[in-house]
Amino acid sequence: MSNITLNLVVLRSSDIARAAAFYSRLGLQFSRHRHDDGPEHFAAELPGDGVFELYPLASNGASTLGIRIGFRVPSVDAAIAALSDYPAALVTPARDSEWGRRAVVADPDGHRVELIQNHAAARVDCS
Repeated sequence: MSNITLNLVVLRSSDIARAAAFYSRLGLQFSRHRHDDGPEHFAAELPGDGVFELYPLASNGASTLGIRIGFRVPSVDAAIAALSDYPAALVTPARDSEWGRRAVVADPDGHRVELIQNHAAARVDCS
């Protein structure tokens, strides 16, 4: 099963434009889409053929609030700085860990988002 890769993540948002603006600060580039009679939504292509989508939260639909996602970023500190217009976003401040430099933020809907920077980029001694 080593050939399995994740290719799609969909989050539901009460305000997809606001959510897209937040994730754009992390470097994602969104375009608007609509498939057949489905709702308009935002999609961002990720390296390796993955797609990250933001769909509207329907009044009778299931929430994705309990889902936790993560992005590998070039710099955790730069990503946090890019979110400075969202002062309530920082959940866990940046710190070095065994996986690299790491922080957790919350998007405007409350989804927890882990930001991680690999050891080489963070210049952390993992020995």
